[in-house]
Amino acid sequence: MTWLRSLLFALLFYPGTLIYVLTVIAVAPIGDRPVQAVVHAWSAFHHWLVRNIVGIRMEWDGEIPDGAYLIAVKHQSMMEAVDTLHFANTPVVVMKRELTVIPLFGWVTRRYGVIGVDRDAGASALRAMMAEAKAAIAGGRPVLIFPEGTRVAHGESPPLQPGFAGLYRALGLPVVPVAHDVGRLWHKGFLKRSGTVHFKVGEVIPAGLKRDEIERRVHEAINALN
Repeated sequence: MTWLRSLLFALLFYPGTLIYVLTVIAVAPIGDRPVQAVVHAWSAFHHWLVRNIVGIRMEWDGEIPDGAYLIAVKHQSMMEAVDTLHFANTPVVVMKRELTVIPLFGWVTRRYGVIGVDRDAGASALRAMMAEAKAAIAGGRPVLIFPEGTRVAHGESPPLQPGFAGLYRALGLPVVPVAHDVGRLWHKGFLKRSGTVHFKVGEVIPAGLKRDEIERRVHEAINALN
């Protein structure tokens, strides 16, 4: 059953994604709102497939507030990476720059509004990230980041990437940390198991803390369900 559910998810999600990508390209000349509406519909489509095809239920402890925040999310799978567009309010997502240059899909990510990060490019990449993030919050959108920088298996808690503290300092925003245990059912690879996953929204962490303090508090909060 796990194999069949995973296969059916793939057969529906990836062709469906292509349709949404082409729809974004079609509506892009109209403006930002139609683009955002289609991207959010794609995330809702993914959410529906996760619930009804894969058989994953989600339980939440707390809510992500609206407003100008830096939302820091644990990263264990593609599932929460796509679903963040469903549970946050039009976030600008910090993601690997190589994802933003994928034909068609990469154009859509840039049109929607993302911050592409090349972790090997050094200080110049961090400066570009800061500029893009400041432009995002000037438009009233929250910024969403996976501060550990890459997907990790459930139970792993690597240190935060240095770009997180720089972004926190540059934006001057409070942080909303989000922990989850999605990796128990869905990590890397083809198979996705059914079951219940849990999300925990931590207490809002104020702006202006020193680097050691903000990194410690965020690291503890996003790993609260490990």
